Amino acid sequence: MADSPELGALWEDFHRVVNMTSQELDSWLRTRDAGELTEPLPDQAGPPLGQQVLAILRKRRTDLTDEDVRVMSKVVEMVSGQTDMANEPETERTSRRHALMSIGHDPLKP
Repeated sequence: MADSPELGALWEDFHRVVNMTSQELDSWLRTRDAGELTEPLPDQAGPPLGQQVLAILRKRRTDLTDEDVRVMSKVVEMVSGQTDMANEPETERTSRRHALMSIGHDPLKP
């Protein structure tokens, strides 16, 4: 994928809304999917979108694919549409927070 000003802006927006590190997201996805009887393989933990975000966090901008760009746009749109900076931070235990964390955004992080 060719680097462009639009891609640069999307890259910045993506890393602004995805405020968890790859290690934090990986740990969250594993914890979220841990069960009493079974757990998925580590590279399969969490929802597919969360796994895609994790893969993007581990890439350089020059290594992005068209699918990565689509996922980044979707995540930026989802997080921007679900966050309200006037109401953050909020309580730690909410389904909204957990859903956002599954795509790399922790509303309680600065």
